[in-house]
Amino acid sequence: MGGSGSGRYWHFGAKDTTDDYQILDVRRWQRDGYLEPGRWFGWQWMRNGETVASIQVRAEQDRVILNYRHQQRGGGEWKSEEYPVYLDRTPCTYGGTRAWFRCPARGCGRRVAILYGGAIFACRHCHRLAYPSQRDTPHDRAARRANKIRARLDWEPGIFNGPGWRKPKGMHQRTYERLSAEAEKWTAVSLDGMMRRLKLNTLDLE
Repeated sequence: MGGSGSGRYWHFGAKDTTDDYQILDVRRWQRDGYLEPGRWFGWQWMRNGETVASIQVRAEQDRVILNYRHQQRGGGEWKSEEYPVYLDRTPCTYGGTRAWFRCPARGCGRRVAILYGGAIFACRHCHRLAYPSQRDTPHDRAARRANKIRARLDWEPGIFNGPGWRKPKGMHQRTYERLSAEAEKWTAVSLDGMMRRLKLNTLDLE
């Protein structure tokens, strides 16, 4: 997890998304008071109730020091890392300031709210990460739209489930009918896209 702060960083494959990486979010650290100079704290990432990665952080004036161990690429030896990530602050509209990370990768220095742990904790651009939604197919997006409408209608999630049987309390009949029609439309678009993709995959196997 993570990597050296000497400036070297790896470019990961374009198929990686932000969901595949541990993140450090400066907004949460500021909100919880972790950026006060002199503050030491640990940060953990959990999966299914178990810790899968952790890091120690020391806050200083205008920077935080990251300290952790990671396994080198290819399953090599474990290595200890310690390096600074500098902070920048911008004024808020109603007073106070907002903290940002400065990406520590060499030649970057972007002002970002989130760093992603790869061979180094760096910004999304340096790791060449896409957001999950950028990998969606048109029928994925249609299914997501349908499910958002289903949630408003209090229908069971999932486009393979049928419509609900009653109008949500307080919703006008005209609104209910419009949303129901939209849900059915996007469901049909999604199912049509799935069938087309299934046909193409079947042809590829022949």
